[in-house]
Amino acid sequence: MTVTPRHQWIKAPRRTQRIRTAELSRTEQQLTPVIDAHRRLRGPYTAAGAIARALVPRVLDATPDLVTAHTIELLTVAPELRGAVPATRETLTSLAVPEERTRFYSRLRTLRIAHGLAEFLRDHAAASGGGPYGLTVENVHAADATDRELLAVLLRRIDPALLRLTLCGAPDGEETAEGAESLAEALERHAEHVEALPLSEADTLVLCGSRDLAWEYIASDCTDDTPALKAAYHALPLPERAVLHDRRAAELEATGEASWLLGAVPYHREHGTDPAGAGVRALRTALDTCIDTGFYEATVDFGRRGRALVDQDGDRDQWWAFTTKMTTSLAALSRPEEAEALYDEARAVCADPAVHLQAAYATAMLYTRHHGTERRDHHTALGWINEAIAISTLLPDERQRAFHTVFHQNGLALIENHLGRPEEALRLVTEGLARLERELGPDEHRLHRSVLRYNRAQVYAGLGRLDEALADFTDVIAEDPNYPEYHFDRAGVLRRLGRDDEALAEYEAAMRLSPPFPELYYNRGDLRAAHGDVEGALADFAYVLDIEPRYVDAHVNLAGLLVEEGDTRRAAEVVAAGLAVDPANAYLLCLLGRLEADAGRADRARAALDAAVEADPRCAEALATRAVLAFETGDLPGAVEDFSRSLEIAQDPVVLFNRGSVHEELGRWKEAAADFDRVVELDPEGPDGWLRRGACRLRLGDEPGGRADLRRFTTLAPERAPEAAALCAPAGG
Repeated sequence: MTVTPRHQWIKAPRRTQRIRTAELSRTEQQLTPVIDAHRRLRGPYTAAGAIARALVPRVLDATPDLVTAHTIELLTVAPELRGAVPATRETLTSLAVPEERTRFYSRLRTLRIAHGLAEFLRDHAAASGGGPYGLTVENVHAADATDRELLAVLLRRIDPALLRLTLCGAPDGEETAEGAESLAEALERHAEHVEALPLSEADTLVLCGSRDLAWEYIASDCTDDTPALKAAYHALPLPERAVLHDRRAAELEATGEASWLLGAVPYHREHGTDPAGAGVRALRTALDTCIDTGFYEATVDFGRRGRALVDQDGDRDQWWAFTTKMTTSLAALSRPEEAEALYDEARAVCADPAVHLQAAYATAMLYTRHHGTERRDHHTALGWINEAIAISTLLPDERQRAFHTVFHQNGLALIENHLGRPEEALRLVTEGLARLERELGPDEHRLHRSVLRYNRAQVYAGLGRLDEALADFTDVIAEDPNYPEYHFDRAGVLRRLGRDDEALAEYEAAMRLSPPFPELYYNRGDLRAAHGDVEGALADFAYVLDIEPRYVDAHVNLAGLLVEEGDTRRAAEVVAAGLAVDPANAYLLCLLGRLEADAGRADRARAALDAAVEADPRCAEALATRAVLAFETGDLPGAVEDFSRSLEIAQDPVVLFNRGSVHEELGRWKEAAADFDRVVELDPEGPDGWLRRGACRLRLGDEPGGRADLRRFTTLAPERAPEAAALCAPAGG
């Protein structure tokens, strides 16, 4: 009997227990040495960076195209690889100097990176041969949110028969940020628990403290859980500890490896001899790097730690930097109430116009964008944005006054759009662009100018002014060609203009420029399906569900295509998976009803379709499908009723044809003819409407009209001429 391998989860309090257990249970060749995920080492992506640094040199030798395909992901998690992996896809966001940074990455960027890294590991393991392979990750309980998210994705997406993960540690119970994947859930679903070996006597031995043992603990960046080392460290006087922390920080800084600056270096500087000086500077460096790269959980942590060492009286600039970057990150993490509390605190403790300016704008954004529906209030947002604009107009420097006024009027434009006043939003953005062109140099605030033009393109698109939207999207891509969302949105406008080949090219450009995200492949799948590329559409929708199993629309589209292709077994699996995510989805229930009807289970089909109509009484497809079932089970009046309700929602020639057919069965020739009138009006090239209307006209005694319809039918479908002849024969006697 073949045993299907599973990933492994080793839960024990001590590292030595976990490592010994992992070694004893190991049967695969290890892809890398044991990876330590403790966030105190290198902060965000401590584990991912270690994996990348271990693998990239050999992958570059064996399959360099694989590295090229994942440049963004690899350089994000291991910036030290820039010497070996050239950065070829910089954007205005990544290149902007700090004072011109006005756009931040989506909180979902790290999830995209996780999926890209999963595919890098999967493809490398598959290309290497000689597997299966293993990958052991230690200190998972102390990993940063980015690594926890990555490990959750790996557990779900990587086949353990190819690459088996052994994760060691214990969940720390931290909540998963909205939109991210939960490591605890992934461990529960995709890993088997391996009982840890008991503690040995050596694991619990505590020796007399010594400076050497204390140094050994500090040299582990205070991650070693050996009792003797921890005891020696705590036995050392605080001033002596501080000197050793400085020594370790200096060692790490001398390596020139940037990722140390996000973990161990700020930790040691905080605990060194100058926490308020070198410690604050190290924390600020980490804070700035993390917010600029979208590592928002870490930014919040560095903000909290920085604020503990400075206050607004002693160093207002540092205090405000730690505060405002913390609040920006809290908003990105869907924690707006915490952000607003910090803004309220800042307003209460200082009268600095710059602080009040930024806090007013940010609070407006909380109320128009970030707060949940119960607290979202666009009118409150208007009050705060107008305060920001008022302060902006008082700035003494002409260029700063121009930039800040336009920047905050862009925020006002967003609020106006949310209030249903897109023309006013358009005016504000257009005037702002014109003012920046007049008052700033051509290379000043390029990023914000591109953001303004992008925002105007979105307003144009919302207004249906597609040619103008396309022109703006084209301009922003010329200015910032490597920003994938620009290509994605331009593709949407091209599709609305009927320029589908160009839209497809833009979707594929976005795919080359970004780690994978589901909307991109979903839209391409939809486009492929519309053009009859069923195989391509099936692949895209399946891939969407691979990277985001909760994407309900992909379940609907994939299942619908599978039903049309006759693959009912797989369609049923997709429908079941979709309903597990959204049990009241009318479209999935409709597909379930079709599958049950095709399997001859009429009662179960009816129950599913009743549930679909109950879930969404205006789902025309559910009503039409239930009408078909009623017709097939002999309930002709019920079929007419549901077809009629469906047609009140949407005039569909297929539904009209079907209702006309039921009218024919009931002998209602006049009503049937009226339905077929609309069918030939909506679909004049379809032969069946002409055939059935011709038959109805003959029944109603309109022989010239009937014969004219049948001649039209024969012209459209000459191979089916005998059907028309059979209808004409009785009338011709």
